[in-house]
Amino acid sequence: MHKFKSLIKAFKAAQNGTIAVTFALSIVPVLAAVGAAVDFAHYTAINTQLTAALDSAGIAAAAANGKTDAQREQIGKDTFEANVQGGAATGEPITLTLKSNGTTIKAEAHAIMTTTLLAVVGLNDIDVGVRNEVTIPQPRKAEVAFVLDYSGSMADAAGGQIKYLAMRDAATTLIDTLTKNDPTKVKFALVPFSHHVYTSLPSSYVVGKTGGTWTGCTQDRLYPLNLSDATPNPSDDATKWGQPMVPDHAAWGCNGYVSHHLVLQPLTNNFTALKAQLAAMTPYAYTHVPLGVEFGYHVLSPNAPFDQAASYADKTTSKFMVVLTDGTQTEPAWGPGNSRSVAQGDSNLEQICGNAKTSGITVITLAYDLDDSSQRQRLQACASDPDKDFYVVNSGADLASAFSAITSAISGQVYLSK
Repeated sequence: MHKFKSLIKAFKAAQNGTIAVTFALSIVPVLAAVGAAVDFAHYTAINTQLTAALDSAGIAAAAANGKTDAQREQIGKDTFEANVQGGAATGEPITLTLKSNGTTIKAEAHAIMTTTLLAVVGLNDIDVGVRNEVTIPQPRKAEVAFVLDYSGSMADAAGGQIKYLAMRDAATTLIDTLTKNDPTKVKFALVPFSHHVYTSLPSSYVVGKTGGTWTGCTQDRLYPLNLSDATPNPSDDATKWGQPMVPDHAAWGCNGYVSHHLVLQPLTNNFTALKAQLAAMTPYAYTHVPLGVEFGYHVLSPNAPFDQAASYADKTTSKFMVVLTDGTQTEPAWGPGNSRSVAQGDSNLEQICGNAKTSGITVITLAYDLDDSSQRQRLQACASDPDKDFYVVNSGADLASAFSAITSAISGQVYLSK
């Protein structure tokens, strides 16, 4: 600016016509350069203000839950007006276009900035335009299957507390927390397992049964159907549940599952009933972890026999399987060629978890007071994220902390507030 003033003084003092003409010609680009710097700073300030105001408007409109498109648009416009007042854009003509189509908010704002020194080169105004697009958060839901070990060892104490009671309390707290704000957004299933799972099924999906509903206890299906969520074929017994029980338990029957309240509960939003069942269930018998996960996979699957779950293609619903066990596999499981062994059960666990994860289910595993390092490794591999979705817990306090983290993880993925 000092140089600019010196040039003006020199122009006034010049007596030589050639010098005056030369100076007159040179002063135009000088003025343009100075004007560009001044007007560019003003342009930048207006652009910054418009961008911030438009971002606030888009976010406010998108976050207006339960509103019509017209109401969202008005909220966005009001927010923009409130944020554009004062500052660099004050006094400039401003236009705003903001539209909502149910999934996105598209907004565009323009300010016609009057120039200062740039007018000497014929640039009297500049259009300062900004635009954005904000996705409207879609209401999300959660489906959570508790696959819980109720074998006899869960009646033992760990860290000064009976294990199944600590598990009951942690699961109950998780249900209460996730349903506090909006109970319509979440469903839960209970899959208590020991060496059998007790459930109700269409009779056509059980070996040797026809018509109506069958209720009883079963082990896994024949391999490889016990690794999948495929629906049994009513005309093919090889695809069904109710295969011959392990000889050691063939005479046990299912009464133990009834008396211990170990009944599978498909997905439901009857949270009172869920918590009542958690309060009633008590440990019984041996351990068949892949059987529990097999049924956990099915209750989260849209396929029959449990068809309460959302489609895997439904991107607004997140599915979680929480698997807790305190023991190693003690029950034989079906393998290739109708073989059956405990080792096959370990192998099946890894394959079922892999298939469930491929279907889009987030698998979360907990090793509770579990000394078997091989089983801990299998559970860790079973988890969707071996670092974040696998927990080693050795006391009720550990378990409560792990379930708190699980609650936060589910909340972080699912929109559950009003």
